[in-house]
Amino acid sequence: MTKSELKEKALSLPLSPGVYLMQNKAGEVIYVGKAKKLKNRVSQYFIDSASHSPKTRLMVSKVDHFDVIMAASEFEALVLECSLIKRYMPKYNILLKDDKGFPYLRLNLTAPYPVMTLASKVMEDGARYFGPYGGRYLTQKVIDTLRLTFKLPGCGKVFPRDIGKERPCLNFQMGNCDGWCRGTPDQAEYRERISQVEHLLCGQYKPVAAILREKMLAASETLEFEKAAQLRDRMNAIEALGQKQLVTAGRMADTDAIGYAQTEAKGCFAVLHYVDGNLVDKDYEILPLADDPAEAVSALLKQYYFSRGAAPKQILLPMEIEDAELFAELLSKNLNKHIRIRTPQRGDGTRLVEAAQRNALEEAQRITTREEKLRGTQELLRQMLKLEHQPRRMESYDISNISGTDIVASMVVFEDGKPLRSGYRHFKLEGLDDQDDYASMRQVLHRRFKHFLAGDKGFESAPDLLLIDGGVNHAKAVLDELQPMGIQIPIFGMVKDDRHRTRALVTPAGEEIGISGQQSVFALIGTIQEETHRFAITYHRKLRSKRVKGSSLEQIPGIGAKRREDLLKRFHTVSAIRAASVQELGSVLPRDAAVAVYQYFHGEEET
Repeated sequence: MTKSELKEKALSLPLSPGVYLMQNKAGEVIYVGKAKKLKNRVSQYFIDSASHSPKTRLMVSKVDHFDVIMAASEFEALVLECSLIKRYMPKYNILLKDDKGFPYLRLNLTAPYPVMTLASKVMEDGARYFGPYGGRYLTQKVIDTLRLTFKLPGCGKVFPRDIGKERPCLNFQMGNCDGWCRGTPDQAEYRERISQVEHLLCGQYKPVAAILREKMLAASETLEFEKAAQLRDRMNAIEALGQKQLVTAGRMADTDAIGYAQTEAKGCFAVLHYVDGNLVDKDYEILPLADDPAEAVSALLKQYYFSRGAAPKQILLPMEIEDAELFAELLSKNLNKHIRIRTPQRGDGTRLVEAAQRNALEEAQRITTREEKLRGTQELLRQMLKLEHQPRRMESYDISNISGTDIVASMVVFEDGKPLRSGYRHFKLEGLDDQDDYASMRQVLHRRFKHFLAGDKGFESAPDLLLIDGGVNHAKAVLDELQPMGIQIPIFGMVKDDRHRTRALVTPAGEEIGISGQQSVFALIGTIQEETHRFAITYHRKLRSKRVKGSSLEQIPGIGAKRREDLLKRFHTVSAIRAASVQELGSVLPRDAAVAVYQYFHGEEET
């Protein structure tokens, strides 16, 4: 279908809830979305394309046709959306990398000697399930750690059937198992240790440690020192497990705090699990950048809890999402428990969410490389300035002079966000006797692009963006100079704040784009501005020092470098100083020094 046909079909949709499926030419579902009003939502894709993000524009460009499924209510549309996303895993939906479910730890309490095993889902079989955990490896690690801590069997023997049939295995010899196949310790002791395992899996390690401490002290009093040492070791191991918070919250958590943060190149979705206000576990996943953080949180939230089949009583969000109440209702219905989803504004809930946000940001920053940050900053700058392409090569210009003397300009080049010092250039302004920044800037840019049009070495590369030190009038002066030359490059003036930092960029037409709210762009433009100014002022000082040092003023007694500089700043040239009267020289120098200068040029008699 053509774009006009897609638009026409979208406008013919009803104003009712439902789900839409965008498909490419091959018939693959590339995006699934939910809408309160299908007509309004779907038509936005084909009408207002200018306001779309690059990702959305790319998705729309791949759409060949779309289907819709009407729903009786918005709740039914949400159920259908979740089901279709899980089924098709569309390319342009925000997706968790692993949405296949997570294993549980199963403790078969109906057996005489209960054992811990992996389970892919919860069954109604009398066993107790803990989790879900982050993967099979982590779940098996939990099981192995608990077996070693409580010295439970890890072999394939079944008790009591196999008691006394074979001699104990190597695990018993190594001290990793208490040798239950011998019949001692007995079944009562085994069940007691399984009970302690249950408490530990529920996060209740302190009562277990307290019981073991009592038994250890009792064994010491009866002089059973070997038994006391074993109890001590097990108590220390249990306390260590509790302090390390090895076991995930899973179904035990009463509160989950959600965090979502983005760097210039990566996003991170983080979930902190709390039990009775104590942090017991953390999950996170690194993702590509999302156009809308609220939309990302909404999409990831659904996948995260449906894939695990478990949720706490309360889920705290860092921002409002459109269908939070509907999702809470759906989750409560599926898990057969009341679940509340809210965005806290104050109190302890805010503190928990802030912690989740910090965790998300730290993980995203840790995984983002310097090159990715620079590319992300360039892309953000492109979006802010509404450029067609990323500004890979940026050139910045500044003028430096003091009272119109030694007027110079600097051209600084940044490529891929980094200074390209081999591309830096100095310009010594010609034919200007007074301070005129606009005329100076016009001359510099004319000379730079005259070299470019001629293909001269060092000027053959065209920039993607021109940054001019100054405001709208400086940008307009450059535009007026370059247009007759046929040069069409985006031009922006760098507008400074009261601390001499670039707070905004301005077009020749006067449109200001504030950058102080985007820290990465603010830092990049600030670095470019400072480097351009440094390069200009360094060259200006070099020329001025050379001119002062090489002048005849050095021969005058009592006239040092500071006084020579003051004279040149006031009179500009040595000829003008020679022509000045004693009274005029006295406006800059003390009387004796002014007389000395005048006598040097005219002799004592004329004085």
